Amino acid sequence: MRKLSILVLANAVLLSSCSPRDFLTRRLAADLIAGSDEFRAPQQFHLRTGVLSDDDYLSREYLLLQNRGWLSATKAPCPPSLTPPPCWDLALTPAGVDTFQDLIAPGDADKRSFTIPAARRELIAVTGIAKQGNLADVEFTWKWTPLNEVGAVLYPADVHYRSTATFRDFDDGWRLAEGTSRSGQTIDEALKNAEPTQ
Repeated sequence: MRKLSILVLANAVLLSSCSPRDFLTRRLAADLIAGSDEFRAPQQFHLRTGVLSDDDYLSREYLLLQNRGWLSATKAPCPPSLTPPPCWDLALTPAGVDTFQDLIAPGDADKRSFTIPAARRELIAVTGIAKQGNLADVEFTWKWTPLNEVGAVLYPADVHYRSTATFRDFDDGWRLAEGTSRSGQTIDEALKNAEPTQ
């Protein structure tokens, strides 16, 4: 009985010296990714009206908003700073004004350029962990969750992305690699280099 009590006490001491961050599990990786500032930062959409170059006018975002009936454009002379011709004078339609008016900050209503929050990231799953020493590459999937009608057009929620971020084991447990990482991608790089999975 005494040996059993000593064994139970020894196990309790050993287990209490371990932190939940000592073992890189999928749950810990998911919590660290979803809690990172980079992952939680909302996706901002920057809209410019007025005279734009052909390249800007033909961008994916502007074409989607035009197809929705929120933007209209007419050909315009190019100022010397804009190339290549042709240029376009882009304006919000009445439907576009209705859509954007509640999303624009009060002081930006008369400006030709403004930024609105459009979507936020949602972690779907950690799909794999490859450890090597005190480093690990964690693969995960995520999607955009639109914050408004504009976000729903620009960032469809049914598209999933795959990213890989590097983690490092420190004396106090596993953490996301920060700054420039020689061994792999930081969370910021992982999100920028994400690839659609479907």
